[in-house]
Amino acid sequence: MTSSATAPVRSGPGGGSNGTRTGRTAGLTALAGRTFWLWPALLTLALGVRGSARPQLWRDEYATWSAATRSTGELFDMLQHVDAVSGAYYLFMHYWIAVLGDSPAVMRLPSALAMTGAAVFVALTARKMFDTRTALFAGLLFAAVPSISRYAQEARTYGFVVLAVSCATWLLLRALERPAPRRWLPYAAAVAAAGLFHMVSLLFLSGHAVIVFFQWRRDRNRGTLLGFGASVLIGLLPVVPLVLLGQRQVGRQISWLQTPWLQTYIDYWHNLFGSALVSGCFLVLIAIPGGWTRRRQRVFEIGAVAVLPIAISWVLSHGPSVYFFERYQLYTVPAWCILAAAGLNSLRPRLLGVVGLVLVAAIGVPDQQKLRTSTSHEHTDGRRAAQFIADRYRPGDGFAPVRGEDKWMMIDLEVRYYLPERVHLQDVLVAKNAVQRGDLFASACPVPSACLGTPRIWVVTMGSDSDTLKRFPAAESEALRASYRQTEVMHVRGLTVALFERTTS
Repeated sequence: MTSSATAPVRSGPGGGSNGTRTGRTAGLTALAGRTFWLWPALLTLALGVRGSARPQLWRDEYATWSAATRSTGELFDMLQHVDAVSGAYYLFMHYWIAVLGDSPAVMRLPSALAMTGAAVFVALTARKMFDTRTALFAGLLFAAVPSISRYAQEARTYGFVVLAVSCATWLLLRALERPAPRRWLPYAAAVAAAGLFHMVSLLFLSGHAVIVFFQWRRDRNRGTLLGFGASVLIGLLPVVPLVLLGQRQVGRQISWLQTPWLQTYIDYWHNLFGSALVSGCFLVLIAIPGGWTRRRQRVFEIGAVAVLPIAISWVLSHGPSVYFFERYQLYTVPAWCILAAAGLNSLRPRLLGVVGLVLVAAIGVPDQQKLRTSTSHEHTDGRRAAQFIADRYRPGDGFAPVRGEDKWMMIDLEVRYYLPERVHLQDVLVAKNAVQRGDLFASACPVPSACLGTPRIWVVTMGSDSDTLKRFPAAESEALRASYRQTEVMHVRGLTVALFERTTS
């Protein structure tokens, strides 16, 4: 009698053995288990670069361009007066632009790469806290969120902040598995990076403290608390000078934000995801009971990472400064994606999870398309305004963009960015330009009539008023009217461009 242990293996229909097929299946499963993070990364990168050149820059991106194209000495001089909180990003962009140029797509590429890295850490974190399937869902949800694509296509610091915080969360979980200095030090570096790229993001440490507390409750190891505390202190050391400098500049940086109230949460939640419908889908997925009953403590921990920074920023924003603004808390989106993925993965039959993921992605498609239109970042058409000037330019022409109460729109930078290199306009109504002042804004000429000398001046203002000079300060308007007459005018989206020529006395 032949025992089962020595029975021959029967061949399958194709001549191969069942064991061979099983081995291949196991190999494919193992490969999928090792590359689960790759697909979210590729999708995030694809969406990040797709159409990134189409939207015109907007005023915050012009600030990036203005700061990053200065010499390092001029940049550090500017940071003493304004935008110190973005200094690390500006310094990075200074070298990036010096090597690769300053086209919109090139300037936005670092943000796309940063978001791609963040997608990897979202998947890795979800894998550590749950399982591979949840990790894949979390990473793909992250890629599909319209606000992630939006800030992957913006030459600002937010993509770097999302990357730093996502990386820090994974590094924390890794350090808690086997606490050792060689694991805590990378976490300290991630904390420092998050603070240097945007110090408001340091509120994420509140959620991390919850994770550490639960770990301490499990192991009662004082080293867990000491390692976390020491690494946070080390990470905060390089951020302290930035905090002190930023506090002196806070009146200029975020004084325009309004104190939030409970109803503010509605718009805030929609804007956090870049889509009202997608944000509603996330609420549904997070509320799925299966996602909470399975590995409940892990859900609570990642929930703290998502909720606490938002709640704390809301409370702090009732003090002297307001920090409650969706893009300032964009770094919480990875945690929301992991929570939603836990809900998706708990659906049965398992195919429902895939259907839910596809549905969320499909719902976000209209908003994904909208953010790639030419008007998605700003409602003015600086490109056409600059082209109108360039086509009629003569050497020696002057330039008078509206400033005054409208200087925050940075019309001067917008037009100059799109002007070809051959066009050199003399800014006629300034005493010192922005670089000379170590600022983002020029200082106005105290006696406008004394600053006007060029035979022709290109005036650019907001809106489409019949009176081109209506939005100019009174002294500047009077000086221009007294010595110049308008000879050409063109209205483009959101702007009016006019040529003023000196009158003969």
